Amino acid sequence: MNSTTEAGATLTIAVTGMSCGSCKRHVEHALGGVPGVSEARVELATGSAVITYDPATAAPEALLEAVREAGYGAEAAEPK
Repeated sequence: MNSTTEAGATLTIAVTGMSCGSCKRHVEHALGGVPGVSEARVELATGSAVITYDPATAAPEALLEAVREAGYGAEAAEPK
């Protein structure tokens, strides 16, 4: 799911392959390294990440690719 607020755009992605707290931190670190990301919250229990970013600097595909390059599966979550 992708939305835009005053703080920037927000993207929720489904992350697969995480099994522990270290995995969660690894994904957060990978997302935090993408230029334009101001916050990345990863939930191990739900297998999801919510990223707040500057859409002028970072594209949603770059966020998905950062997770994939870290060794995990990633796809945009369906809106609920």
